[in-house]
Formats: sequence, C-alpha cells, structure tokens
Amino acid sequence: MKTIKIGGVPEHFNLAWYLTLKNGEYKAQDINLRWEDYHGGTGQMNKALRKGDIDMAVILTEGIIKDIVEGNPSKIVQIFVQSPLIWGIHVAHDSKFKSIDDLKGKRAAISRYGSGSHLMAYINAENNNWNLDEDLKFEVIQDLEGAVKALTNGDADYFMWEKFTTKPLVDDKIFKCVDYCPTPWPCFVIAVRNEFLESNEEDVKTILDIINNTTIEFKDIPSIDKTIANRYNQKLKDVQEWLSLTEWSQDIINETTVNKVQNELMDLDIMKKRKDYNQIVKILK
Repeated sequence: MKTIKIGGVPEHFNLAWYLTLKNGEYKAQDINLRWEDYHGGTGQMNKALRKGDIDMAVILTEGIIKDIVEGNPSKIVQIFVQSPLIWGIHVAHDSKFKSIDDLKGKRAAISRYGSGSHLMAYINAENNNWNLDEDLKFEVIQDLEGAVKALTNGDADYFMWEKFTTKPLVDDKIFKCVDYCPTPWPCFVIAVRNEFLESNEEDVKTILDIINNTTIEFKDIPSIDKTIANRYNQKLKDVQEWLSLTEWSQDIINETTVNKVQNELMDLDIMKKRKDYNQIVKILK
C-alpha cells in the first residue's frame, strides 16, 4: 500500500477529508493517505511542500500561487472550495479600535510572511485606499493561538482569519470583529509536489475522485450541520450560515483566475514576477 501525505488546516472546510479517511475509502484503493494538520496555515504548508514533508496540500489559492511563482516545485491540480474565504478583521475584545479606519497604520498579526493572513492584509489595505508602504506593519505570530496572545498582550493590533473559525473567540469575548474582507477568487485549491505528481499521477486522480464524490454531496449528508458544530466548537446557526455561503468544487482552476491572482499580487507589489498558467497548473487527463 502506497503512503501519501497531505496537509491542510484543521478547519470545517476540510471535514470531507476526515470523513473519507474515517470511511477507509483511500485504503480500499490501496492508498494509505496520511492527513497532517497545519495550524500555521498556508505559509507552513508551502514550506512543507518545498521540503517534501507532504506530497499534497489543501491550501489558499493566493498563497500557493505566489509560492509557486517564487520557486515552490508544485502545481495546482484542482479547486477545492469555489466560494471566497470571508476573512474577519479582529481586534482584542477590550481594544479601543472600533472600525477599520482605526487600524490604518497599526500592526497586523500574521502567521508568516507569504501566508494568507499576510497577503490579505494587503488586499484589505488596498480596499480601504491605504498607503501600502506606510500604513501596513506586521508582527509574526505563527498561528491562531499566537494571535490570541499577541492581541491580548498588545503586541499586535489586529488579526485577519477566517470568519467562522474565529467566531467562538468572538463569542467568548476574546476577539472583537470590526469588519470583513472576502477573497476576490476561489479560496482553496489542491496542490501537489511536481516530483511526486510525475510518478504518482494515477494515485492523485484516485484521491481527487474520492474527495470529489464526497464534496458533491457534502451538504446533503444527514445532520452535517450538527456534526460540524460539535467537531469545531461552533454554534449551529453559524454553521448553517457558513454552509449556505460555501461551495465546493471539482473543477480545474482556469487561466483567467490564475492571472487575476497574479495581477492582484503584482499590483500590490508583493510578487515581483509571474509565471505562465501551465507552470502553475497541471491539468490531469
């Protein structure tokens, strides 16, 4: 049986992977798929792909495109979640900051440089017509737990993370959410290391077939809202709202979208060059 390592964030978006693993669907196809949680998000997964610690990743679109352009030897093989990611913009619950305008020039907590929380801070700044050189400052905090410490202790001023993942922290009056910033493209894609893909393409296609069969019918799974609420410490009404906003995908990311991401990152001056579509995406036949 072939062992294949895949990484992703331990969030509700990836429950379909847990369900298919629990059901033994990969082992039935002679694949020992090993899931690794990456609490540090996209920046941490990019490093793991580069080092060969994982073979595949379920990863933020903008983060992996930037890293592939900058030398990550991987390709995107499919969109995983078609809908945008809704980033909540959070401050400490007792913070004096009450609106997005109050955060201009303040310190953003980011998991890593090149991470989603880093790139989206630029997009948020652009959306609000801030000066990208003067109005953005960063404090690296590694993960969500680090963000809680940084905001609580005053080591950073605001933190951008997926709205529903951080909702329990808002409910518990640790964070306060002052605004939202959705991604202008599909939020999650599946990426595979080139070296692994070249010699294991059929196995990758098998894995995609299995996960796609589950995501197509994900919302129809009986009591899926209650399962998510219990597993991820979410309120049922929040899960139901999230399910209504989230659309999974079984499609290849198209050239227009890849170019849109690259253009945005180039305009924000956080990417210095670009690559052709076929250098970023592998279309599996």
